[in-house]
Amino acid sequence: MTSDPHASKPLSVVLAGGGTAGHISPLLAIADAIKEKRPEASILTVGTPSGMETRLIPAAGYQLATIDRVPFPRRPSVDLVKLPGRLSGAIKQARRILEEAQADVLVGVGGYVCTPMYLAARKLRIPIVVHEANMKAGLANRVGARFSNHVAVAFAGTRLKGARHVGMPMRRAISTLDRGTAGPAAKARLGLDPDRPALIVTGGSSGALSINRAIAAALPAFAAAGVQTLHITGVGKAVKNDDGGLLAGDGYRQVEYVDGMENVYAAADVLLARAGAGTVSEVAAVGVPAVFVPLPIGNGEQALNAAPLVEAGGALLIQDQDLGPQWLEKELVPLLSDRSRLEGMARKSEALGIRNADQRMADLVLEAVSA
Repeated sequence: MTSDPHASKPLSVVLAGGGTAGHISPLLAIADAIKEKRPEASILTVGTPSGMETRLIPAAGYQLATIDRVPFPRRPSVDLVKLPGRLSGAIKQARRILEEAQADVLVGVGGYVCTPMYLAARKLRIPIVVHEANMKAGLANRVGARFSNHVAVAFAGTRLKGARHVGMPMRRAISTLDRGTAGPAAKARLGLDPDRPALIVTGGSSGALSINRAIAAALPAFAAAGVQTLHITGVGKAVKNDDGGLLAGDGYRQVEYVDGMENVYAAADVLLARAGAGTVSEVAAVGVPAVFVPLPIGNGEQALNAAPLVEAGGALLIQDQDLGPQWLEKELVPLLSDRSRLEGMARKSEALGIRNADQRMADLVLEAVSA
């Protein structure tokens, strides 16, 4: 009978991902769920020195190691010539991190950091677990999935070999939210009138200029219909009048940022937002009627993320170039006053939502270790 070389030490889990909150939020949710199931586990996260992870991960109480960011140029360039050397250097950094952590498993959620981490883990024969957040899988996770028997996806339609549909890991404050009971307190917290329909608008942490302009132009129609609007403009993206002052209006309030999206989800009768994978998954999990305005640049992944929820009747979708005051007045204003339609959208949304993806991912990680 052979002894387990890792039996004398706590489980060591390395989680890699970063760049954006869309990668970091599920990574942290997975880490929390692992610690809940295995409190003795050692958790190390890996990102790059320039991503949001340098701020968000230490703030969440986890240790962060970094490796060099290695972008993959899509056209012939100097960066493409330098790619082999840069990737080789990043793989060496990744290998050193995994060896020093005595890693039992590597969990990757996507982003530049993951490709060298996956390649290093494969060389070291360390089990790999992959979570893909978007409907259209990113390059790093397509690489990682080739080396893993433990691949998970947030959306059922994502094409990755052997993938299991687990949903999107999210913060417990969101996954445990009951909008019905939390709504009144959330409206008060956000300065909203409990007796008026509430539209909450967000373009994400960096804001969305096109959305901001459309909302500003539709304010008279909202006010005439008795709709109140909380407009989360994005940091440094305050919406101003022609005279340079902050835009104001009846029932309209703007803020650059809201700490705690659970309050937004609880307070909103309708949420108008971009269709990032995290937003779509959270909206579905808690049953928020939503209008999605996919980001018009990139590979079209945001429209793909929103498609299942829109097809099920839980959300509406309007293309960025078509969003304007006319559409908002014709389609959104009537929706906000149609209580039965909103309740139907909420039910259809929740039917697609998954609230325990963090637990499912923790189980998958432990399965990979014991395989």
